[in-house]
Amino acid sequence: MPVEGTWNLSISTPIGKIKAVVELREQDGTLTGVARGADEEVPLSDVALDGDRLTWKQAVTKPMRLNLAFDVTVDGDTLKGTSKAGRLPPSKVTGERQTAPEHQR
Repeated sequence: MPVEGTWNLSISTPIGKIKAVVELREQDGTLTGVARGADEEVPLSDVALDGDRLTWKQAVTKPMRLNLAFDVTVDGDTLKGTSKAGRLPPSKVTGERQTAPEHQR
């Protein structure tokens, strides 16, 4: 099942909901991507798809410097799972694939 595309994520953290946009692309059989949110764009690392389980890591500097590890299950145009930052408890993640091209919004 392809996971490439643009995903709107909502992450429920102890400091409130954080919205992020993740873009996934497949290049030569390897998944790559970037995440945008809080006025920054960061590359995804260790992007891996195993069946319907998608995992990746990313570092953010806003609202604070954190290394995040995402572990989500993709179901068609939705995903859900967790994001973990170091020793903090996991945050719940939900997401929806954007279907309309960006320039039509």
